[in-house]
Amino acid sequence: MLTGRLWIDPLASLVITATIIYGTWGLLRDSMKLALQAVPPGIDVVEVRRWLEARPGVEGVHDVHIWAMSTTQTALTAHLVKPDGKLDDEMLHEISHEMEHRFQIQHVTLQWEKGDGKHGCPQAPDSVV
Repeated sequence: MLTGRLWIDPLASLVITATIIYGTWGLLRDSMKLALQAVPPGIDVVEVRRWLEARPGVEGVHDVHIWAMSTTQTALTAHLVKPDGKLDDEMLHEISHEMEHRFQIQHVTLQWEKGDGKHGCPQAPDSVV
């Protein structure tokens, strides 16, 4: 109103809007990833799977899911095929410890399977449902 140039107010509004969008774009992107339960940045699912498959006695790994539970906590669930069928607390402890230190995954839930074919897991790649 002071200058008589009516286009200044809409331009100022657009500049303010662009500044807000630019400043919050990262927050929006991270919020969407969290809401969609995407794998957090910096975690390589293939590398995690290979590491799990290399554990002694583990013959297969499937149904691996990794997602952010919050901005500071990451979770993993996986099915491990271990034909000896022994529950191994020491191995669980080692896996949980290494998942946190190697991959920054704090909450690990594993399902042991014998893989004997009698009671196949419906999520296993070769299963017939």
